[in-house]
Amino acid sequence: MLQSGNFSLVLLIQLTLLAYDLFVNSFSELLRAAPVIQLVLFIIQDIAILFNVIIILLMMFNTYVFQVGLVSLLVERFRVLLIFSALYLTLSICFHSWVLNLRWLDSNRFIWTDGLQALFVFQRAVAVLYYYLYKRTAEYMGDPRLYEDSLWLREAFARARQ
Repeated sequence: MLQSGNFSLVLLIQLTLLAYDLFVNSFSELLRAAPVIQLVLFIIQDIAILFNVIIILLMMFNTYVFQVGLVSLLVERFRVLLIFSALYLTLSICFHSWVLNLRWLDSNRFIWTDGLQALFVFQRAVAVLYYYLYKRTAEYMGDPRLYEDSLWLREAFARARQ
């Protein structure tokens, strides 16, 4: 079971990784003249997104709901977050690769193709939804009902067995 102190630490780590992601999304264009620094920031950002997904999955595996076999209930509840996490990670990697590929040799030129602009807007829009869904899910995972036996869980288990 996830203890209160442990949950606070895990939540702090998750929010720190989200804050770093938001920081890189907001200010990475200011480092356009230094492509190596931008590359390092992008790699760390992609790893942070991946770590956030791993942390949420580990928190789901730690719940009583998962341990009694109601995985479908968890997947149903957090499906949107898992889809948006995968989509956001994919869009981020694509955007980072494209930007660095265009700007690596001549970082002082202003290069924004139509496709890159479309990808930028789509990636940032998905980022906003990802931040919202992730924060909501991270806070929901602190609900003690997920970590103990309760009436609603018994009813869900009975419905799943039918």
